[in-house]
Order: sequence, then structure tokens, then C-alpha cells
Amino acid sequence: MASQRRVIKRLMRTFLPILLVILVAAVSVSAWIVYSTTRPPSAKYLITPQSFPSGPIAKASDVTWSNHDGTQARGWLIKGDEGAPAVILLHRYGADRSWLLNMAVKLNESTGFNVLWPDLRGHGQQPPVKWTLFGAIEGDDVTAAIDYLHTLKTVAGKPQTGFVGVYGVELGAYAALDGAKRYAEVRALALDSVPASPDQMMQAATDRQIGMNNPVFHWLAVWGMKVYGAGKYQNISACELARATRNEKVLLLTGTTSDRWRDPTLALAACFTGGVVDVKKDLPITGGSLDAATGEQEEAYDRPIIEFFKTALK
Repeated sequence: MASQRRVIKRLMRTFLPILLVILVAAVSVSAWIVYSTTRPPSAKYLITPQSFPSGPIAKASDVTWSNHDGTQARGWLIKGDEGAPAVILLHRYGADRSWLLNMAVKLNESTGFNVLWPDLRGHGQQPPVKWTLFGAIEGDDVTAAIDYLHTLKTVAGKPQTGFVGVYGVELGAYAALDGAKRYAEVRALALDSVPASPDQMMQAATDRQIGMNNPVFHWLAVWGMKVYGAGKYQNISACELARATRNEKVLLLTGTTSDRWRDPTLALAACFTGGVVDVKKDLPITGGSLDAATGEQEEAYDRPIIEFFKTALK
């Protein structure tokens, strides 16, 4: 018995330092992944309304409001006709509101709707909130944006906006879906490249950060995020959110078979228990690649979305 204890002690002295080194390395890598991915790369806006002293883009104003957790949000707003519906446009992870400026202007001109398109938290130039939670809290930010729209009044003191529609791509799509679950006044959803869950978005961001698809790093990223999120990071599936919506009109968009978000987006169609769901798949470009699209490609992508909101909200 004594000899066995000596062997065990010897093994512990031999391997415990190695295990501690591995543990410290794992914690360090996890912390680095979480810190770097929750702070998306920031770049100069592609275009701003201030770049145009006249014309339709010049109608956009820079606005701010408060999120429900007390943080600040910002976006560009184009007011439409009095009492007209409002559409909120939400970009993908790593992008910003400038990616959707052209769509916003065309949507306003074609429909007369009010259009608001914010920077999601952690995105844009010098963001007021420095981090993202991959959709776990962004859905609540969508409802805060809707509350802001309700504060807008006409000259006569009447509500400026009516029913609400939301467009989102990837992170924005998940946030739009979560916002629709929370607020019944969301009547139309156009969702492009919808991730199955925040975990899946976190894993995709990790792949981009480290340059490879590795399940060990995925595991470290997800568990690190649970600790970092301190209870705010909830990995609710997009399908569960869809089942909790009401009778929205839904347009799902996705790219070709090489698109990593194609399968979860197509699978989402079966999760809506009410309303009308239309699916457009095998698109040559999606909302995630609008920065590289030609004018003709961008118009071909934008037009069906604009027509969808025009029909669904009027």
C-alpha cells in the first residue's frame, strides 16, 4: 500500500505541472479568442450621408437612443410619409451601417416608409458599446430601436411610424428574429444567412480569427463566452425563436451550396408555425457580400427585398 502511494505521489509530481501548464494555456487561448472576436474589426465607413450635400442620401440624419441596458445606440434615419410603416436594417458581424445605406435610400424612395439602420453593438467607427454577444443581447437592442421609432412624431404631434418590418443578415438576421419574438408589432421579416445559434456565429468568428476550422478552439471559444457573458450569453436556437413568433410574413434568403449559412437558413423555414414564409435560395450574392457587389448585382439583390416589405407592410 505504501509503495502504491509513493507511485501515485511520484506520478502527481511528474504530471501535475504539465496539467497546470495545459490548463493555463487553454484558459489563455480561450480568453484571447473571446476578447478578439467580441470586438469585431473596425473600419472606416464605406460611405456616409454627410458625403452628399444634396440628393436622397442627404435626407438621412444621424440619430442616437438608449438601449434597455442603459448603453447607447446610434444609427441613420430617413423619415418617410406621416404614419407610414418603418423598416429597420441590420448588418452582419464585422460590417457596419454603411453597408446598407444604398438599400435604405432605395427602400425609402420606393415605398415612402421610414427607414432606420443602426450599427449593432461593437460595430462601426468608435462604437459606443465596444463588444458584441453574437446575438444574445442584440435582439433586445432591436426592440429598443423600435421603442425609439415610437418616439418620433409628425408636425401635428401624431405618430410618425406604423407597423414595423426588420431586415437582417447573419448576426443582424438572428437579432431581427429575436426582436420579432419579443415585440408583436414586427409584421415582416427579411432574413438573410441566418445562423442556427449564437454558438454557431461564435464558432464562425473563431475560424476567421485563427484561420482554421478546429473543434477544440470552438469548444474553448464557447465556454469562454459563457464565462465572459456572465449570464447574458444565452445560446437560444434560431428555430426556437422562430417558433415563438406570431403571424409575421417572412422572406428567407441564402446563397449557393458553398455558403456556410445556407443549411441553417433553409432549415429555419420549417420552424415558423404561423404566417407566410417565402424562400429565395442559391442567390449569386447575399447581404454579407454587398461591399463587393456591382451596381447591377446590388439592385438585383435589393429589389425583391424592397418589394417584399412594400407588400407585407402595406
